[in-house]
Formats: sequence, structure tokens, C-alpha cells
Amino acid sequence: MQTAEEIYQQYIKPLPNNEKLRLIAKVSSDLAENETEKPKRSLLELEGLGKEIWEGIDAQEYVNELRNEWEHRP
Repeated sequence: MQTAEEIYQQYIKPLPNNEKLRLIAKVSSDLAENETEKPKRSLLELEGLGKEIWEGIDAQEYVNELRNEWEHRP
């Protein structure tokens, strides 16, 4: 298998600039298509992530503290 450098030197470098540009467009289009083929992720995959941070903290008490801070800001 040839390296990218070998392919460039042997096949691409000799091409005229307009053909190099067409090749760049083709490769970038191909890469963009492959990017869109990634499997979609679900927000639900984050469920439970970081739950240990909130252990022992009362949710209502936390919200009350935040509201209190906002009421006393200038």
C-alpha cells in the first residue's frame, strides 16, 4: 500500500492546478458524506451521568438557595 506522500508525488503533483482543485472538491465531498453517516446519538444516553455529584443534596433546598442568591444580586 502506498503512503499519501507517495500517491501525491506520483499522481497528484504532476496534475494541472484545475485538476488538483477538482480532486480536492471530490475528496472533501466524500469526507462530508461520510461525516453525515455517523449514527445519531440520543440525549437519553446521558441519563445518570454525574449523578454522584448530587448525592446527599436536597433538590428543593438547592433551588431555594439559587433563588435567594438571585434576589440579592445588584
